[in-house]
Amino acid sequence: MGSKVKKTDALAYHEFPTPGKIQVVPTKKHATQRDLSLAYSPGVAEPCLAIEENPQLVYNYTSKGNLVAVISNGTAVLGLGDIGPLASKPVMEGKALLFKIFADIDVFDIEVDAKNIDKFVETVKAIAPTFGGINLEDIKAPEAFEIERRLKEELDIPVMHDDQHGTAIISAAALKNALEIANKEASEVKVVINGAGAAAISCTLLYKKLGVLKENIVMCDSKGVLRTDRKDLNKQKKEFTTNRDLHTLEDAMKNADVFIGLSIGNIVSPDMLLTMAEKPIVFALANPDPEISYQLAVDTRNDIIMATGRSDHPNQVNNVLGFPFIFRGALDVRATKINEEMKMAAVHALADLAKQNVPEQVNITYNKKSITFGKDYIIPKPFDLRLIGEVPPAVAKAAMDSGVAQIPIKNWDHYRESLVDRLGTGSKLMRLITSRAKSDPKTVVFAEADQLSVLKAAQIAYDEGIAIPILLGDKIAIESLMKEIQFEGEISIIDPKSKAEEKRRNEFAEIYWKKKQRKGMTLLEAQKWMRERNYFAAMMVNENHADALVTGFTRSYPTVAKPMIDLIGKIKGIRKIAATNLMLTEKGPLFLSDTAMNINPNAKELAEITRMTDKTMKLFGLTPNLAMVSFSNFGSSKSESGTKMSEAVNYLHRYFPHINVDGELQADFALNGEMRNEKFPFSKLQGKKVNGLIYPNLESANISYKLLKEIHSADSIGPIIMGLKKPVHLIQLGASVDEIVNMVCIAVVDAQGRKK
Repeated sequence: MGSKVKKTDALAYHEFPTPGKIQVVPTKKHATQRDLSLAYSPGVAEPCLAIEENPQLVYNYTSKGNLVAVISNGTAVLGLGDIGPLASKPVMEGKALLFKIFADIDVFDIEVDAKNIDKFVETVKAIAPTFGGINLEDIKAPEAFEIERRLKEELDIPVMHDDQHGTAIISAAALKNALEIANKEASEVKVVINGAGAAAISCTLLYKKLGVLKENIVMCDSKGVLRTDRKDLNKQKKEFTTNRDLHTLEDAMKNADVFIGLSIGNIVSPDMLLTMAEKPIVFALANPDPEISYQLAVDTRNDIIMATGRSDHPNQVNNVLGFPFIFRGALDVRATKINEEMKMAAVHALADLAKQNVPEQVNITYNKKSITFGKDYIIPKPFDLRLIGEVPPAVAKAAMDSGVAQIPIKNWDHYRESLVDRLGTGSKLMRLITSRAKSDPKTVVFAEADQLSVLKAAQIAYDEGIAIPILLGDKIAIESLMKEIQFEGEISIIDPKSKAEEKRRNEFAEIYWKKKQRKGMTLLEAQKWMRERNYFAAMMVNENHADALVTGFTRSYPTVAKPMIDLIGKIKGIRKIAATNLMLTEKGPLFLSDTAMNINPNAKELAEITRMTDKTMKLFGLTPNLAMVSFSNFGSSKSESGTKMSEAVNYLHRYFPHINVDGELQADFALNGEMRNEKFPFSKLQGKKVNGLIYPNLESANISYKLLKEIHSADSIGPIIMGLKKPVHLIQLGASVDEIVNMVCIAVVDAQGRKK
């Protein structure tokens, strides 16, 4: 079971709810006539005149300083080839999305209908004043070399062709660390490069800067080794010819220390691998199929250090580790170009980061006990949140040291803090949670699988490798819907009412009856309840027939919650279960508790809700900073609400001092660190960013999360049940497919944590 994308899903994703993947959003107020007068006429004349007098002020008064153009003519798009500028637009929008989510860089994608080098360069030069940097994309070689060379020479803003330099930078960082692990010197290793396009040429040039000697490099294209006697080579290929008696890739591989594949899949055989030197370094970077599969390579040589371009194997060489952060550093010092010094700074920053202790959040994301520097971890993981705090500063410093920076950074600590703050978007946490779920999928019961939205969510969870679905409901109805949406695979379908389930149904009823027989229940009643899907599903999880359960699509929350509490039961020591909602906001993930279960909890119950929220947040790799919110601050009101919040805080400070919690606080003071630090410097939350709010009652919590969801378009995940013995999670009545999938991810991660 692996991730796959259906044509219909891909097309629907790009078309709905709004065509495309990016949009332009205003950054200034625009509600009043005064706002519009400042935004346009007559107010706009003032910045125009100021910029005319001093062109550098364009960075102060416009978005130029954080705006990059992703430009292509569509001549070498991914694995699709020359499909033209119009067909390349979805890819360029995708690149724009990556710039934004990884480094908070705004992008206009520009598709240019020009294959001629002069025309392309002239077009880009003409529009360059709009941008702070230019990312060239998917332009075929050898034209790409000349286009980039000319634009770098003729423009005073950073220009980089990511296809060339992105792979080069990431793989060079991986190579540096691989050589250290293999105890080999760059100046002594024999390197084979298979592929001779833009990426291969750029990689090889960067490897030389690491110390690899030209005479130790053999490059191959589709016709074999680049030899000095070949007459079919362009200028770039001629730079890497050899006169040694080597003709084929097989010849070149003998006694080689390093193989870099930038070509096509499955062209390296186990026999070729066996002819390489001890501790061979193999980067098989063709996608989706590497030059030799990861499993075949490690089965053939147990001393191999292996990297691929795939996310399902160790050491993924992924360009997203480079381009967002390189441009971030370049833009922040207003660099006039991206030079070799800046590229090498990125190489060393990435290599060094892989040697640092890996934060627990990264271990949790990839479901590893401990990720440590070694043959299976030679470059950072793409979801490592430390990247933005390490790579841009290194690039910015190199720009300053090499004389291409126009505004130096003086306070590096403040700069690093500002970089981390840029990644406040809560959706990043959901990507981490999804990635973690995929690393160790669990069986999840979908108790309402005969509902189309639920079944679609199960299909996505199955196709993406998030979970192993168990579908409950009418088998004929489910199979009919599966056929309709082309849901295929080895999927378990269970009808609790069917004859086939009679034995298991009776076994579940017996267990339930023994639990409830002294509370007025008869065996006949228990048997009747086990025909009801939520009761049957809960017993499946209770008796370890499944790892987790997701339900609630067709019924009200209390109706579904009751059998779960009744059958599953509470964790020992927990008096009341509670619920928290994970809100994915622009300023970061925010947990709100209790949003669904306890109408008016007392101080002790609030303390218990706080403890469960703290534990839940840690499950997802977050460091909880919790505020007990009310309409008063630290006793400023003696109301019942404020008093019980204060009592809960005192109790937690006394008996659970390790929990970062304080209050009571008004919501604005809780969320605005500057206000809080100024007025309440004594707070335990001093200098911390609050990411969890504990409410005095269900009414205020429920209203808050629904307001955030509707008015601020914050995605809501939950309510997430806290305090049950087993991973059971309830979705809201009529939840969307995406909301159900998100809850499945939560359920899987919950099940993973409990298994540990």
